[in-house]
Amino acid sequence: MVVEDDTSVREILTTWLQKAEGFVCVGVLPDVESALPQIVQRKPDVVLVDINLPGLSGIECVRQLKPIIPKTQFVMLTVYEDSNHIFDALSAGATGYLVKTTSREALIDALREVHAGGSPMSSNIARKVVQSLQAPKPKILPAEGLSKRENEVLALLAQGYLYKKIADTLGIGRETVNTYIRRIYEKLHVHSRAQAVAVITNHPWEMLPGPEIR
Repeated sequence: MVVEDDTSVREILTTWLQKAEGFVCVGVLPDVESALPQIVQRKPDVVLVDINLPGLSGIECVRQLKPIIPKTQFVMLTVYEDSNHIFDALSAGATGYLVKTTSREALIDALREVHAGGSPMSSNIARKVVQSLQAPKPKILPAEGLSKRENEVLALLAQGYLYKKIADTLGIGRETVNTYIRRIYEKLHVHSRAQAVAVITNHPWEMLPGPEIR
């Protein structure tokens, strides 16, 4: 099955799958909301899922369905190549991660691979995963003057979590996360995530101003 909101991409993928030996495309859906019941009912071997969809994201689609139909393999097919999207998707239960520039032959091979028990990824995506695993992790030290919860929020910030992911991880609301972060900045006398993280990782060069990541 395919979950993709772009009409032209859906048509291309449908054609590719229909012409591929051994494949049957049992459904093509434009959004997660319509796809959820269809996927649960059909229980396809593999689902190709875009990430940026109207309404719920493709990552949320995987997160909701993987515990229900664990034998179904989910492969992300997306334009996103950043580490946050990659690891969010893999953590949610995706088995593969492909970019939309993937050729027909490579895509079909990847679907065969995931069905055979593999975890296909575009080469540049695989490289980012390896680099992330090999990168030294900064030592995170509690910041003086912060409450236990504020230090928890700050530690997640240091690990690169987005505000929504922090809220989900700690079981609190997004606005509550904003409040905690505002207090953290005030107490540490900083103005950005990079500056706050520098306090607890002993990376003084990170005190330079940087873009805010939400």
